[in-house]
Amino acid sequence: MRHKKGYKALERHPSHRQALLRNLVCSLILHGKIETTLTRARAAQRIAEKMISQAREDTLAARRQVARQIPNPLRRSVITKLFKEIGPKFKDRPGGYTRVIKGAVRRGDGTQEAVLMLVEG
Repeated sequence: MRHKKGYKALERHPSHRQALLRNLVCSLILHGKIETTLTRARAAQRIAEKMISQAREDTLAARRQVARQIPNPLRRSVITKLFKEIGPKFKDRPGGYTRVIKGAVRRGDGTQEAVLMLVEG
């Protein structure tokens, strides 16, 4: 039973899972869409939605909270794009900034692939 299990573990230790999801979200913000497995896409979607919601209000506190989630080498470019382009684009949208589209089944291991993309605002 999955009682009180709030997230998918993705068969990784917490620090590895956190790094994986942060990098997926950064790639989504920089490129607009990413191709990954369905489970990873759904896990990254939760984080991306929260970051975009914070980017809708361009305050110093929001920038600092988003900066905590972004790996250091990408921090400046991701925050700039998120707060200058993506946040204002979704200013009037109450939620649902991303979508997951299922793709083919991967031939090697039978994993369902998916595309995680930003919705046109």
